[in-house]
Amino acid sequence: MAIILATVIILVGLLLGVYIQYVFAAASIVLVILLDYKSTFLLTYGFGIINSLVLLCVPLFIAVGLLMEKSGIGKHLINFVDIFVGRAKAGLAIVAIVASGAFGSISGSAFATLSCIGSIMKPRFKEYGYPDGFTAALVTCSSPLGLLIPPSAHMVLYSFAGRQSMLACFLATVVPGVILMVFMSITCCFLLRNNKDIKVRSKMSFKEFSGMAAKRTSSTLPALFMPVIVLGGIYSGCFTPTEAAAVAVVYTIPVGFFIYRQLTLKNLGEVLIETASTTGVCMVMIFCTMMLARIYIMEDLPLIITDFLQRFAVSKNVILLGVNVLLLIIGMLMDDTSAMLLCAPILIPVLKEFGVDPIQFAGIIGVNLGIALLTPPCAPCLYFGSKVMKMDITSMLPTTLSILIFAYLPTLILTTYVPEVTLWLPRLVLGN
Repeated sequence: MAIILATVIILVGLLLGVYIQYVFAAASIVLVILLDYKSTFLLTYGFGIINSLVLLCVPLFIAVGLLMEKSGIGKHLINFVDIFVGRAKAGLAIVAIVASGAFGSISGSAFATLSCIGSIMKPRFKEYGYPDGFTAALVTCSSPLGLLIPPSAHMVLYSFAGRQSMLACFLATVVPGVILMVFMSITCCFLLRNNKDIKVRSKMSFKEFSGMAAKRTSSTLPALFMPVIVLGGIYSGCFTPTEAAAVAVVYTIPVGFFIYRQLTLKNLGEVLIETASTTGVCMVMIFCTMMLARIYIMEDLPLIITDFLQRFAVSKNVILLGVNVLLLIIGMLMDDTSAMLLCAPILIPVLKEFGVDPIQFAGIIGVNLGIALLTPPCAPCLYFGSKVMKMDITSMLPTTLSILIFAYLPTLILTTYVPEVTLWLPRLVLGN
């Protein structure tokens, strides 16, 4: 009964627009009172959780994302990708997709990705004649790619909350992330195939093209070195993810100051303040969420869910379908970070009982939460995207629904029902 009451408090609080951390704190307090838990035990547990070296990744990745936006690295990466696809009718759309995946993976925030990539790409889309509703929807739908493309701050939190290997979680989401980008690119090509208003880059001689490519590549090299350093350091074993994030911060600051010269002391101060503010919110959220998750686990909620699912279990595939629906509903009500922190420790034991690898679940939860961020009626990313791109939601919906149906849904099906999509790369790199 207490669990049901706490769940009702969470649902009502979220529907009323109360901040996530306050909702979880209220539910935890109610459970402490009704179930006679010692508050000192939970507070000590919560502080013990956030007193973790792993969580140093969070502020560092947040800082890297903000520095990329202020330093001009994001803009130069976009120019580099444009070299290869600028001649295609959907070329600029593909640039936006790839850029969103790259920026979102490091910033760890769909909303930060929307703000940065949206502000950079909007004038370009307008210049090339793309429909306004299409461009707003595309940038919005591309922003959750950071849930999958490593090094993802969300996978740091998933591995932390679910007690899984961080490197394995990073590797597990690479293939789903690439598949999603490919499906999104194909969908955009199909949607724009008959649009005659879009301008494409004029034909160039090989000499002109090679000159432009050489110029853009040379100016982009400092920006390209950053993901190489981060990913190469992590996967080669030279850095832990936390150390790689610190190296990325140290690398980005001089590049922004002395090479691209777009980072100023004022901008750097703004980055530090916003990083501190966002980190504080994340830490409070982790503290409250993990206390609530701990109570749920101590009250055997995973076992209750397992028993409930077993009553209707026709097969493992049906169980996975039910979990996907549950994740979609939770993701529609909460932000992606809160949903990840709450679902990982509760659902991992449930899925283990049905033979689902926790590393595979990393990919499943990543794709699911991406869909939830874009799915009405809640769709927090969709509403934020309409504000950033200054576009009415109704004009964004046709493109958004097309991308959800023809890109996100096939990716989710493959990730859920073909385990090798998520497990092949971790096994290849790390062994069984």
